[in-house]
Amino acid sequence: MHELSSTAFVISSSIKVFLVFSISLALVAYMTLAERKVSGFIQDRLGPNRAGKFGLLQPIADGIKNFLKEETMPATANRFFFVLAPMLAIIPAVVTIAVIPFAAPLPTPWGVVDMVVADLPIGILYILALSSLGVYGLFLAGWASNNKYALLGGVRSSSQMVSYEVALGLSLIPVFMLAGNVTLTEIVWQQQMLGMWYLVPLSLAFLLFVISAFAETNRLPFDLPEAESELVTGYHTEYSAMKFSMFFIAEYSHILTASALMATLFLGGWSIPFWSGDHMFWYQGMLISGFGADGLPVAATPAWWITLLTLVSFALKTAFFILVFIWVRWTLPRFRYDQVMHLGWKVMLPVALAYVMIVAATILVLDQVGVEGFLFGAVLTVVSLICTMVFVFVVDRDRIISGTTDDPGANARPRSPVPSGAGVRRVLPAGARASSEL
Repeated sequence: MHELSSTAFVISSSIKVFLVFSISLALVAYMTLAERKVSGFIQDRLGPNRAGKFGLLQPIADGIKNFLKEETMPATANRFFFVLAPMLAIIPAVVTIAVIPFAAPLPTPWGVVDMVVADLPIGILYILALSSLGVYGLFLAGWASNNKYALLGGVRSSSQMVSYEVALGLSLIPVFMLAGNVTLTEIVWQQQMLGMWYLVPLSLAFLLFVISAFAETNRLPFDLPEAESELVTGYHTEYSAMKFSMFFIAEYSHILTASALMATLFLGGWSIPFWSGDHMFWYQGMLISGFGADGLPVAATPAWWITLLTLVSFALKTAFFILVFIWVRWTLPRFRYDQVMHLGWKVMLPVALAYVMIVAATILVLDQVGVEGFLFGAVLTVVSLICTMVFVFVVDRDRIISGTTDDPGANARPRSPVPSGAGVRRVLPAGARASSEL
């Protein structure tokens, strides 16, 4: 199979842009319905069930309501930045999905079409760069509203997202070292060649990435930018109608992108487990499935049904992580702000740095010894498993597993801050009151 001509490339790219972004926005809308349905199931209630059968028209009803609601703007707000903030929040969230491959290449009469909008050679760096811009929208929304509660939410969002971006980036370095590339299609290919998903040999990197992704998307237990019980509604307190909705479209778009990214980086992307029929990669202008014993490339045989199966595989992996995001929101309580900062700077950062050095040293030793293939991944798996156990049971120091309190004797009887007998008013019998006052 050959690559597309210039005309066919432009046409296919236009179709992919339209379909991917249209379907993504539709998925974001129905993720809100999924959230409400799952939360209803967890809380033993029905959830939305009035708009359409099983409530399937609820996202459409919500969209119409938001378009028809009155737009409000505080009289003392900075008008330009107040309007700009929702745009800065939603644009990075929507366009980052463009570099994520979602299926195996599709053969057509005009050539093979890659199932990715833009297969950039700096794919993961593109995602990190754009997703980091989302913090400007949240902070500007709080500042431009000229509201102290909105400003506090904006300050919290900027400090939290900047803090966990460091750990997020460091958790990806082991993936880069193992794949030898930052292109997402190359990372999928390397997992296929290794014979195991990166979740197995890089388990601690996966754990750190998941924690950081929760913080970056402002989801519980890291929803401090909003924290309705403390800040009214946070950075978007003064927003209404579609401007208000744009922040939540951005949040759910981030969840979709983060879920797709976790599936790509750690679960083999669109690759179907225990099957080599979907192994496809461009090598020197030819679509190959691997290399033979003689070192020569073996041509791949793409088919439309393989593309469909890999699309289903990728969708199931992404849906699993979306369900995890929803499940955690309705299960865990919110962290205190000092706990969030402590975890980000004093736990995640040093652990990520130490893990990068350990993985780098392990890869260097294995390369020097000449270990390759499945044995290479098995050794890394053992090393990562040990690091993960140390992180969970040693670094955690019983804060998460046994409870969130810092006091090991918290179950003991609480002591009164006032010494016994000090400042306590004694009640006297009625007959003794007069003499006591004398």
